[in-house]
Amino acid sequence: MALRLLSRSLTGLLVESSSMIQPRTFSVSAVAPAIQKMSRVRVVDNSSLGNTPHHRPPRVIHVYTKNGVGKVGDRVLLAIEGQKKKALIVGQKMPGERMNPRFDSNNVVLIEDNGNPTGTRIKVPLPTHLRKAEGDYSKVLAIANSFV
Repeated sequence: MALRLLSRSLTGLLVESSSMIQPRTFSVSAVAPAIQKMSRVRVVDNSSLGNTPHHRPPRVIHVYTKNGVGKVGDRVLLAIEGQKKKALIVGQKMPGERMNPRFDSNNVVLIEDNGNPTGTRIKVPLPTHLRKAEGDYSKVLAIANSFV
């Protein structure tokens, strides 16, 4: 009889303690496919603003797309050295579409408001699929040393 009472009380204790355990919740949000607000980027041209050692790394403060996510070839607004500058994304860490290269860092080239690049050389290779949109980026492609 005592054994039965003990097993019932233990069963009740197990049921009560299992209801107190919180179920684990997993994040179901997808990983950001590319560059979004507050992403850190690396300026890869030889402009004076991009070459100075930064107290803070340049960050994206706006992406000029409908969904707010930038991929290679999109324009962004950067906060760099206390200034706002427009830039063109020329490389990203996250793998994009098939046969597009994946870079070690999120690379951007600083551009002026009219689309002309600020620097005169680009230090890293650019993806070849930027050549398809040649009219938009012809001046950026002209200062590139190599393509991948």
